[in-house]
Amino acid sequence: MSEKKILIVDDEKNIRNVISEYAKFDGFLTAEAEDGMAAVEMCRNEDYDLIIMDIMMPKLDGYSAVREIRKTKQIPVIMLSARGEEYDKLFGFELGVDDYVTKPFSPKELLARIRAVIKRSSGGKDSPGERLKFEGLEINMAGREVIVDGKPAALTPKEYDLLFYLVRSKGIALSREKLLEEVWGYDFYGDDRTVDTHIKMLRNSLGEYRKFIVTLRGMGYKFDAGR
Repeated sequence: MSEKKILIVDDEKNIRNVISEYAKFDGFLTAEAEDGMAAVEMCRNEDYDLIIMDIMMPKLDGYSAVREIRKTKQIPVIMLSARGEEYDKLFGFELGVDDYVTKPFSPKELLARIRAVIKRSSGGKDSPGERLKFEGLEINMAGREVIVDGKPAALTPKEYDLLFYLVRSKGIALSREKLLEEVWGYDFYGDDRTVDTHIKMLRNSLGEYRKFIVTLRGMGYKFDAGR
């Protein structure tokens, strides 16, 4: 298996150095950018397996850089910021960000999250060639493709992960805590609103087939195509 390459984007050189040192020690290849504009340009010219993106940077902030990169490539993103408000996290998740780490952070914890995001984005748990159809909703897990009434749905990476886990567990009642643990791949430092926000986004992406994602009051959700 080829080495995974990480793009580290932060205007503080010391932070880039620390992340790069730990990532290289863990077997990753790294590249660095000191602002959002440079990151966008680098992503146009090269592919990366993961981006670690600071928010507050000169020239182009992290959110804007992610939005620009997402126009052409669906690279997993971990946002890195001194701002820890829940609103900022949810805004990032709505952009399709996979994780959000608040400064100051533990390099070892960040590495654990890097490994979790890369593992989830690689689709290791999906069955090769598995294609499922529920009325006008078609799901290709191996190809990470969702078709709604014959047209490809534009889902964020986390929406794909959430839908695929719900479908693999179809008919099973899943608590918000269980979804956080399985879809995010670790003990998530947040609250239930993160799951609810992503469910809302996913339902919007599925159109009329939102009906398959059933809310279990006071508990969580389940995928029920028999409705």
